[in-house]
Amino acid sequence: MKAACIQMRSGLSRADNTADASALIREAAGQGADLILTPEMTNVVDRKPRRLFDHLGHEDELEELSIFSALAKELEVHLIIGSCAVALDRDFSSRRAANRTYFFGPDGGTLATYDKIHMFDVDLPDGESWKESNVYRPGKAAEVVETPLGKIGLSICYDLRFPRLYRTLAQSGARLMTVPAAFTRQTGRAHWEPLLRARAIENGAFVMAAAQGGTHEDGRETWGHSMIVGPWGDIISEKSDDEPGIVIAEIDLADADKVRQRIPSLGLEQGFEINNIKGL
Repeated sequence: MKAACIQMRSGLSRADNTADASALIREAAGQGADLILTPEMTNVVDRKPRRLFDHLGHEDELEELSIFSALAKELEVHLIIGSCAVALDRDFSSRRAANRTYFFGPDGGTLATYDKIHMFDVDLPDGESWKESNVYRPGKAAEVVETPLGKIGLSICYDLRFPRLYRTLAQSGARLMTVPAAFTRQTGRAHWEPLLRARAIENGAFVMAAAQGGTHEDGRETWGHSMIVGPWGDIISEKSDDEPGIVIAEIDLADADKVRQRIPSLGLEQGFEINNIKGL
């Protein structure tokens, strides 16, 4: 199958972001893509929590979801909207949102949703600080989606730093894992590629990573460099910059089976105890 990652620079306008994403999705489908992934926060990027809720709606009210569903049906593709910011209640009384993946099938139906489990609560060396948990409610369940293309495991951005999630997805049958993201420029430069390749290698799985890139309207700077990584850890296709665009590659999920046969670590994990030894 052909897999494609969409790289974006989402801003404050949901309508503009939806139009930009739709154009790139059409372009990817025009190149023969069967599976298309967009980045985290496809529908809106705004780092200011108080202002963010001016842009949001409950998922029943988000026009972009209907647009993406119709687009998947029109183009007859599997379309994963990496994530959308979605208000958890219609009157915004809780001031809480979900960072939610939407997976649409070729008939336009919703195959699965996934809420980001791990919140990006960090203080970076340059003074940049993020507290996603102030706005977003963490998800409680991992998702493996069975499709005609194969089993696909879902994740979002900061999840990438928690290997047990990906191990669980792989041991549940996922041969391809999706990582829509909005890595900061600082962390992306240092960690993006090594983390993606590590998750692919340790699980013998393909990894599709669709990223936000560039300087956004809200001042956020994201790394870009979307890529598709093979189960041997090889980078099959990548974007070498932070500009909007497409990364596309022909992949065969049977290659994941071959790698897992050569290095069958998924089935060889052993339980162990931890001894805390005090030195003199």
